[in-house]
Amino acid sequence: MAQYYSRRNLNFLLHEVFDAASLNKYPYFNAHDRETIDMTIDAVTQIGDNLMYPYLRDLDRNPPELHNGKMTVHPKVGDYLKAMGEAGLIGTSFSFEDGGQQLPETVSSCLGFIVMAANNGMMYTGLTSGAAGLINSFGTDELKQTYVANMLSGKWQGTMALTEPQAGSSLSDITSTAAPQTDGSYLVKGQKVFISAGDHDQCENIIHLMLARIEGAPKGTKGISLFVVPKYRLDGADNDVTSTGVYHKLGQRGVPAMHLTMGDRDDCRGWLVGEPHKGLSYMFQMMNEARIGVGMTGAAIASAAYCASVQYAKERPQSRRLNEKGALDSPQIPIIQHPDVKRMLLLQKAVVEGSLSLLLETARCVDIAHASEDPEEKEKYHLILELLTPIAKTYPTEMGLVAVSNGLQVLGGYGFTEDFPLEQYYRDIRITPIYEGTTGIQSQDLLGRKMTMKGGKPAQLLFAEVAKTIAEAETHEELKPYAQKLKAELGRLQEVTMALMPYAMQGDIERYLMDATLFMEMFGIIAVAWQWLKQGVVAKNALLTQQPEGDELAFYESKIHTMKFYFHYEVPKTLGLAVRLKDTEVLTIETEKELAL
Repeated sequence: MAQYYSRRNLNFLLHEVFDAASLNKYPYFNAHDRETIDMTIDAVTQIGDNLMYPYLRDLDRNPPELHNGKMTVHPKVGDYLKAMGEAGLIGTSFSFEDGGQQLPETVSSCLGFIVMAANNGMMYTGLTSGAAGLINSFGTDELKQTYVANMLSGKWQGTMALTEPQAGSSLSDITSTAAPQTDGSYLVKGQKVFISAGDHDQCENIIHLMLARIEGAPKGTKGISLFVVPKYRLDGADNDVTSTGVYHKLGQRGVPAMHLTMGDRDDCRGWLVGEPHKGLSYMFQMMNEARIGVGMTGAAIASAAYCASVQYAKERPQSRRLNEKGALDSPQIPIIQHPDVKRMLLLQKAVVEGSLSLLLETARCVDIAHASEDPEEKEKYHLILELLTPIAKTYPTEMGLVAVSNGLQVLGGYGFTEDFPLEQYYRDIRITPIYEGTTGIQSQDLLGRKMTMKGGKPAQLLFAEVAKTIAEAETHEELKPYAQKLKAELGRLQEVTMALMPYAMQGDIERYLMDATLFMEMFGIIAVAWQWLKQGVVAKNALLTQQPEGDELAFYESKIHTMKFYFHYEVPKTLGLAVRLKDTEVLTIETEKELAL
């Protein structure tokens, strides 16, 4: 079995950097310790090894098919759903009371990382968990009892049905309608597009969490409500949800992306979740969870690509060292020994392991904000979570794409062929910067909302956490220069923010957010530099206190080496970004004539 993720690195992050087991100090998580955490990871890895990774290419080459309104997907999807459901691994973060394992999100998110690294063409269970979570949080007891258990068992699939042909990401422009009926249901009518896992034959029912407007509701986002719209009603009757089409995608071909029509025969019933007109605020719960999940998917695909790249580079002999070019009688060397190949591999490693660390940092905020009984601590981690979420979605997906591209380059011409998995990983990861809000949308959220929230308090709280890591690193001579570099980067980020704020204060929001994506890129680089310094501190402490040997020694030394690589190769990019962000020249507003062909 080829590797698709590093268990040693996952253990390092979970147990040494973030000490996930220590979350059991909160009563909500006190049923779990390192043993239960490791057992759960073992169970998911077994499913990944046996039911997912071996079928990576098969799902890609045998995509879903729609015939006469019936959608068929690869039969191994059914085996996967059954295994995950029977093992209780779909709703791991749900409470015991609601049929879950009450695991910290810090651990549950790692399970998502493993399955997506094994085969991201089986992106079904995360959608179901998110949809079930919405019903569980906001639905009536009747809705919970009707739907949640069947969804967490893997028998029923869940989806989020938001996007419409004319609206795209602008959800305020949706036109789907819902008319109240005397029996408490609503008559639903509309179209939804790009609905992942929106229909398939490997489960008994599809449960859509759908946004629509109740007749007479106000326009804009305030008039949107959320409904449970099943493919089949509880009596088995067809609910007038039609699979109108399936999109033929560049990647992630194992998961159908559907065009659905609700109410073609005026007989589609939906059931209101929560209160009328609050659907978008409810949906944001699932969307925020999904943003972290998409970031994890980006890191996971990049992880699988990195494993494949390292394996190839170790086995592929080509040429000789640059200083020995004339010695043609000497044997060729594995390409992993060539400096430029090693640079590309180190970039992959830095992105994968830095991204995963950032995502676990974010998940830890989810856990403490949820489980803490201290109001001040609860608010602190909620605000840091608000700030980190768009970054945790964006950096692993945008830089994950760059990492996979570098992996493909490591393989050279072979990387561009179907003989190796890199070309598939490159296709698969390309959707992740688009899912759950494009990079541009995430960037506007970061700069436009999160940086200004509560007078900038989330950023102040985050920077205080970074300062703690800097102080720890400064106790080690080897790490001190990197601590000082990170301190300077925080200053640069604050300087850029202060240069932009006057536009926001003047109400020129378009100018303020014009280069929000560049701000996101800069912030992402710095956030991951923080994570690498944090890993460097833990690795340095382990070297000093444990005096490891062999593979363990190499592991900790590689951590410090990769940290240094990140600071020397990636962090300097903030210099150019800062120059542009402070530049007063406006080049991207009202430029249609400049783009004429």
